[in-house]
Amino acid sequence: MTRKPIVFVALAVALTLGASALAGSTRATGDPGITPTSILLGGTVPLSGVASAYSAVAVGASAYFKYVNAKGGVGGRQINYKYLDDTYNPAQTVQLTRQLVEQDKVFAIFNTLGTETNLAIRPYLNQLKVPQLFAASGDTSFGADAATYPQTIGFFPSYQAEGWALGQYMRKSHPKAKIAVIAQNDSYGRDLLVGLNRGLGGGVAKVVAAQNYEVTASDVGSQIAKLKSSGADTLAIFATPQFAIQSYVFANKLGWKPFVITNAVSSASNIMLLASEGGQNKTVLGSVSVVFLKDPTDPKWSKDPAIALYRTILARYAKGANAKDVYHVYGMAVAYATVNLLKRLGKNPTRAGLIAAVDSMNITDDPFLLPGIAIKTGPGDHFPLSQMYFQQYAKTGWKQFGSLVSYKG
Repeated sequence: MTRKPIVFVALAVALTLGASALAGSTRATGDPGITPTSILLGGTVPLSGVASAYSAVAVGASAYFKYVNAKGGVGGRQINYKYLDDTYNPAQTVQLTRQLVEQDKVFAIFNTLGTETNLAIRPYLNQLKVPQLFAASGDTSFGADAATYPQTIGFFPSYQAEGWALGQYMRKSHPKAKIAVIAQNDSYGRDLLVGLNRGLGGGVAKVVAAQNYEVTASDVGSQIAKLKSSGADTLAIFATPQFAIQSYVFANKLGWKPFVITNAVSSASNIMLLASEGGQNKTVLGSVSVVFLKDPTDPKWSKDPAIALYRTILARYAKGANAKDVYHVYGMAVAYATVNLLKRLGKNPTRAGLIAAVDSMNITDDPFLLPGIAIKTGPGDHFPLSQMYFQQYAKTGWKQFGSLVSYKG
């Protein structure tokens, strides 16, 4: 008789401990990348190779996350951001992304740089329902294919939107222009050209010649020579930084002085400074591009609190980084939006919750974006940014002009 209560008590204790262990196990097997004290994000960027200038997008984001962590993180969790060098090679992007997902167990793939690189990993991530958050590309499909790839979202205005805006500008300001285009031979270059033609709208101004280059090419000298011989008076540069710089340099060597329009991802002030060859290459002067970020080299923002904060963060958490590099600003802008999303997930962040938050963004206070530009999405709408301004390059740098341009396409 005395043993029954002992057995009963022992069984009850065992069941209680088992239930506790099961509860602990359940918490431990929640969505990958989440612990009670941390959130792990991962992505790839070209830290080396032809597109290494873009590495700053990861450096800027990392610095901002460290700043947020120093202030307590998000919901008591520190944001850890692991980024790996894919050299702008889609095959390496796939391999490294699988490593981040399957070995490192990241919560989301964040800020991976490049169009073809992001396209290469999109099916894999969507199959596993791993968020592909703020792909650093303006490829139109990252917004247009939201129903097919709900885990994927870009960030900055689509390349078609940017091309359209530049086409509209040419149609109104240079209505008889003969335009020659140098473009990367992939979705990035094609999207910009499609948008440009759409913006021109069948007017007198038109594209009279186009030359593509491969990302593995050594230079674009022959392409620029062919474009010069077309008789065009305008050059559209739809290229990554290395080839954008070469386009200006080769045009200058050939004595060609076209009016230039160029895409935003290769128009950073530090890139333009290199293209100007120390002020000797006048072809850069008067170039027109679009802009949605605050430029740290523009005196207009010299007393802006956000740019002051940007400089402080970069100096403290990315020592030695070039504060004049606007790609760092981009990194902070996208990190700010990410922190906004993570805060909305509450105490128990999940991948499904993150995608739900992505589908209903309305961020109007990202301090690194130009005034009036908001980050907005809706169900099936994965185009976070659809607004931009024009800017023109002068001796003292880029100067914003005109009113806010909104794209609906």
